Amino acid sequence: MEQHGSANGGDKISNSVKQQQEAIEVNNKQEQMEKSNSPKLNPRPGLKLNKMNNSEKKRVYKIVLTGGPCGGKTTGQSRLCTFFENLGWKVFRVPETASVLLSGGVKFSDLTEKEAPPTPTTFIYKDLPYVAPEHSLIDSTASCPRCLANAASKPNGSEAFKFQENLIRTMIQIENTYFELGNSSTRNCLIICDRGVMDASAYISKDKWEKMMSTNNWNPVELRDNRYNQILHLVSAANGAEEFYTIEDHSCRSEGVDLARELDYKSAAAWVGHPYFDVIDNSTDFETKMNRMIESVCQKVGIDIGDRLRATSRKLKFLVAILPPESEFPPFQDFDVVHHYLQSSGPKVQARLRKRGQKNHWSYIHTIRRPNVHGQSRIEVKTQLTHRDYINLLAQRDDAHFTIYKKRRCFLINNQYFQLDIYKEPSHPRCKGLILLETYSSLSGEAFKNCMPKFLNIVKEVTGDPDYSMFNLSLKEDWSKTKKFCHALQDDGASAQKSKQTNGVSNKQLVLNGYAKEFGEIKKQKLDIVY
Repeated sequence: MEQHGSANGGDKISNSVKQQQEAIEVNNKQEQMEKSNSPKLNPRPGLKLNKMNNSEKKRVYKIVLTGGPCGGKTTGQSRLCTFFENLGWKVFRVPETASVLLSGGVKFSDLTEKEAPPTPTTFIYKDLPYVAPEHSLIDSTASCPRCLANAASKPNGSEAFKFQENLIRTMIQIENTYFELGNSSTRNCLIICDRGVMDASAYISKDKWEKMMSTNNWNPVELRDNRYNQILHLVSAANGAEEFYTIEDHSCRSEGVDLARELDYKSAAAWVGHPYFDVIDNSTDFETKMNRMIESVCQKVGIDIGDRLRATSRKLKFLVAILPPESEFPPFQDFDVVHHYLQSSGPKVQARLRKRGQKNHWSYIHTIRRPNVHGQSRIEVKTQLTHRDYINLLAQRDDAHFTIYKKRRCFLINNQYFQLDIYKEPSHPRCKGLILLETYSSLSGEAFKNCMPKFLNIVKEVTGDPDYSMFNLSLKEDWSKTKKFCHALQDDGASAQKSKQTNGVSNKQLVLNGYAKEFGEIKKQKLDIVY
């Protein structure tokens, strides 16, 4: 259940609520005018308008744009808005709540004791008589969200902590206003949030954050996973494009390169665990970076963009030999995941349910995979469900498939977001001990190899290998007997047929961190993995 908080912000908050109500009224009038006398849109060539029939369900897709300084958030928001409006979508842009409130005159120094300015210990400006706020060389009492959050973490920062709490409540209410606007729209709707609730956790101590969560009866599954459909982290130019890092166009920004990198990592780490978290790095030029961002959203929404955008990012999958100790991992989030395959409308269409959660808080997703169309890769359409919808759809379970149980470990390393799936019992014997690593990347060769987690024992890449398709792994029948085995994930049909005949057990050589080892030798190490 979404938490609806309200801050006691006096007349300014009341005015903000009035403005939100007026926005709803204006939007309703606009929708009526557009419905009665709507001019024809002139979309870009090659793009397909997303027309809705009576049988099609309207989409409301909520994304968060986050990232460190000079990452392209402002430009990215504008590009997304233009692109989806040309597709016929309604687009709302939710402003950054912290900037809205702090621009009203609130300064972090007014919210703490006068003994000493509460500042980070990791960054010191030598030209000032004391440790200055990390964001500014000019105004040591400027209204900076990061400084406010750091102030809230200090022992004497009770007022700042309370303001931060009310800021989050206000953010939730403002976002809810736009979410309701999206629900009332007669068209498909994209809602772009300039940062989201979890961004606040990046700049506040863990104990303070957990206290705030507990006091307000919030939990990360609701605030992070269920609230937004997708998170897009635009990596700061200070990390990989240093020559383009600048503060000239932003009067309130003066972070050095090193600090900008630190802030970038913190904002990314706050979202680790979201099921659809995309890191848009600086491995390409800026124009391509923007296209990759748009492409990522289109892929998740399930929009056929033809060749309008260059497909650079791809899903990669790797077989991992054994799970290392937790101490070797960077900060991570663990989730319990349950997959059910459903009866589908055709032999080439796959439908499944996913239940994913922490500490008995769950999110539910319905996914439909459609076959290749016009040479494009398979399209996945994902829909967020309520618990009630999830229970109702379970009645359509396909008895030809086992239920798949996993532990999913999410972590961020080298600007790359990884998901490690550890298969659990009960399952088919072919899944026993199976560990698969997944990521999306536009990198290749040595550049990608350098981003891979060195603490994992990678056996081989299995991208596109039907032996490691979850659809095939969940089949109850032996692969040599079933007619349901899916070969579409691999181009080499003969190789796929060979895999089918071995029922997932292979004696071929595997490349284990650069060394070839026989399958029988790996079994001797008691890894107990069936390939």
